[in-house]
Amino acid sequence: MKYFNKTLLAVSIALVSSQTMASGFQSNSQSATGFGRAFAGDAVIADNASVLSRNPAAMALFDETSYSVGLSYIDIDISVKDIELVGMPPENGYGSVNSAGTNKFIPNFYYIQPINDKFAFGIGAFTNFATGTDAGSLANSTINHPVTGDPIPAPVDLLGNTEVTTMNFNASVSYRINEQFSVGAGIDLVYGQGTLTREGNLPIGPGGAVVPANLVDVDADGIGFGGIVGATYEIDANNRLGFSYRFSPEFKAEGDIDTLNTQLGAVVSFDEIVIPLPDIMQFAGFHQLNEKFAVHYTAQLTTWGDFDQITVNEGSVAGNVIVDEAPLKVYQWEDSWLFSVGGTYTINDKFTARAGIMKDQAVAGEISSISIPDSDRTWYTAGFSYAMTPKASIDFGLAVVRGEDATVIENSAIVGDISAHTRSDAVYYSLQYSSSF
Repeated sequence: MKYFNKTLLAVSIALVSSQTMASGFQSNSQSATGFGRAFAGDAVIADNASVLSRNPAAMALFDETSYSVGLSYIDIDISVKDIELVGMPPENGYGSVNSAGTNKFIPNFYYIQPINDKFAFGIGAFTNFATGTDAGSLANSTINHPVTGDPIPAPVDLLGNTEVTTMNFNASVSYRINEQFSVGAGIDLVYGQGTLTREGNLPIGPGGAVVPANLVDVDADGIGFGGIVGATYEIDANNRLGFSYRFSPEFKAEGDIDTLNTQLGAVVSFDEIVIPLPDIMQFAGFHQLNEKFAVHYTAQLTTWGDFDQITVNEGSVAGNVIVDEAPLKVYQWEDSWLFSVGGTYTINDKFTARAGIMKDQAVAGEISSISIPDSDRTWYTAGFSYAMTPKASIDFGLAVVRGEDATVIENSAIVGDISAHTRSDAVYYSLQYSSSF
């Protein structure tokens, strides 16, 4: 069994986790109304300006200037239990992390301005990708070999702090072709920021002495450009369909990107980290069955197969470039679907109630990760709107997300194969104000 491999230490790091509770590190947190109905039909309902985050063509459904502003809070519950060396007695495990997730506030803002009976313009700010997890509490733990008694360090390369957040700033236009068909397109300016650390006690000192080691230290940010296209089809006044496709950039971030290469006995500093973000395609429908009740649904595909690996560029030691490009972490994720269905019930002219359920597929394929407690998830959601005036409302949404228990085996470059049992749950709370004039 392998207990320490110096040559692989610098390239074994887990960048992201799924604790935002959508596939991969995708964040479904664009609006309180969306939360209330499990985002079912969000690309075509157009009951407030937040539809801009899902489908620019739906702006053609507005005949008044509208805006929405909101804030979501994510209460994360991630457990990574019974972290053990494969092949070792269970009592020799490293322990468990019961609260590895980092809670987050996520804001959003949308504004839609009809120009005439054909064109509309809109701007929005929202998040499509975010994550935050800290499993570093076990990084300094050790276990003893049951036969030799030699200390075996923790899999430091798999444990640590990760904070990754992106923010979309979108500008879009829509065009109404006729009474039934509208199209739209927009440009996304995506700002991203990431902080990653992997550090702990390792036997890399003189004579194999255990010393503190900082394997990875990343603090980087950057800007990328993407886009979105969409269409809506109004079957009649009570039934409509929507489609959109968001093109995400290959995101590049610059900053302090340092990894410890124990083979060289030096810290390698990289100028750039490259993260390939996936595209998002969705189809939605809305059907007003009677004056009180409507049903709606969404099918969404995220091309996580594009997220094959994370690379770093221009690695140097003491100012001398030693490598142009290197893989930092290989993922080989798979494309994933989510399906949601919801209902909206108009109680009276003041209150509207919503509820929905969503099934969200995991993305990890043959390569799983302790730091990615990924599994199929089910969302149970509810919400309501209160109309303060005929043109202004307060919306509240609540989502309870339950992930399936998963058993993960991952290779640590430090100690070998590690197994663990993971589970990811969350509760979302979202509040939003919407108005038109």
